[in-house]
Amino acid sequence: MRDEHSYGVAAWWTTGRTGIAKSDSAPNAIHFTAPTEFGGLEGRWTPEELLLASIASCFSVTARVVANREEFDFLDLQVEAKGTVCKADSGYSFRQIVVHSRLTIPDGHNQDEALHVLRSAESLCLVSRAISTALKFEHEIVFSQALASV
Repeated sequence: MRDEHSYGVAAWWTTGRTGIAKSDSAPNAIHFTAPTEFGGLEGRWTPEELLLASIASCFSVTARVVANREEFDFLDLQVEAKGTVCKADSGYSFRQIVVHSRLTIPDGHNQDEALHVLRSAESLCLVSRAISTALKFEHEIVFSQALASV
């Protein structure tokens, strides 16, 4: 397995307060919007929800990998991520994100081993660890030349 992997997503603002996002690895685009509190449409993902989904899904995948490595079988894992956004002087920011996991194990399995799997996933989850990563923004301005009619 290689030591470095690259991933990318492209997003386009379409109309009003909506847009679409697409990755090279998935056939379907995700339609997103601003939160309804800020004039977005109901029924579409918001960037805030996509961030929470990234955390919850990464934790789930990481827990499965750890469980497989530890040869620990479980019946079900449900992960819920909830975040609170508050207005600050510098704009809105997440005040807190709570990740709640519910691991179902067969009768007779060791509860301490189950907790070890969840705690390991907590420390290894790539997305939750990346949240404190400083972002590098690169900007490009492109001018469009109007086509002259002949």
